[in-house]
Amino acid sequence: MSDTVNEKVRCLIIGSGPAGYTAAIYASRANLSPVLYEGIQPGGQLTTTTEVENFPGYPEGITGPELMEDLKKQAVRFGTDVRYGHATATDLSAAPYKVTIDGEKVIEAETIIISTGATAKYLGLPDEQKYAGMGVSACATCDGFFYRKKTVAVVGGGDTACEEALYLAGLAKHVYLIVRKPFLRASKVMQERVFKAENITVLFEHNTLGLFGENGVEGAHLVKRMGEADEEKVDIAIDGFFLAIGHTPNSDIFKPWIETDSVGYIKTIPDTPRTNVPGVFAAGDVADPHYRQAITAAGSGCKAAMEAERYLSELGK
Repeated sequence: MSDTVNEKVRCLIIGSGPAGYTAAIYASRANLSPVLYEGIQPGGQLTTTTEVENFPGYPEGITGPELMEDLKKQAVRFGTDVRYGHATATDLSAAPYKVTIDGEKVIEAETIIISTGATAKYLGLPDEQKYAGMGVSACATCDGFFYRKKTVAVVGGGDTACEEALYLAGLAKHVYLIVRKPFLRASKVMQERVFKAENITVLFEHNTLGLFGENGVEGAHLVKRMGEADEEKVDIAIDGFFLAIGHTPNSDIFKPWIETDSVGYIKTIPDTPRTNVPGVFAAGDVADPHYRQAITAAGSGCKAAMEAERYLSELGK
């Protein structure tokens, strides 16, 4: 990491989902002159969501990219300097903190708001890309509504997969839970709920080989007891395919300085966006293993900006 500082800023926001843009709106209105770097996926995970119907203020619904564009315009209107670029290294050993952008430019920041989000884990099948937004989803609470009275499959065997299956069971006609192992990893309570649900079928020892369908997902090719003598290929008819095998928080470059949990989610002081480093705040999915919604991310972005403003005013800066 270069030591040559190219620029000094009061508030640096890293990431551009609902958390980053909301933080930018509040920070710019508080005269913090924020600089926001959009990262690898400008607009964050929501840009891969076609229809957003649960964000307050949009009674007819709105597409994910449009919602992000609206938030961005609002941040720019109040003076946020939005830039294309990706944070590649950090030095948070002492304030002011240093962040390297795209491996070359070093920015020195009085406060940092980390809103780098999380990335849903996929199985790595080409069909997941092929049917993205056409039946493949990594968020049941975001997209489950579109599958009312239809048949869906959820992949995974942990608490998240069971939660998503139960949530979908309240909407869909039938839910298949595709589990690689011969057991569920989920807590006993969650397992019991899944087994009690009349419209959930658990397919143990099944792996997904691929998906099929003309204008969207119509079914999945599965294999039962893969590699065993009694291996068997199975096809199921489904309208939606939900991944629930976890998320990876985008926190690697902060780990030498910032406390994270075992998965990599940034730990914050309870009920605040404050991290263990003074003046560095975390907002949105990078610090939220539980809710992962646009509205909760936006709320945490607001808190982070207010905390950054308080922190600077207490220092008299």
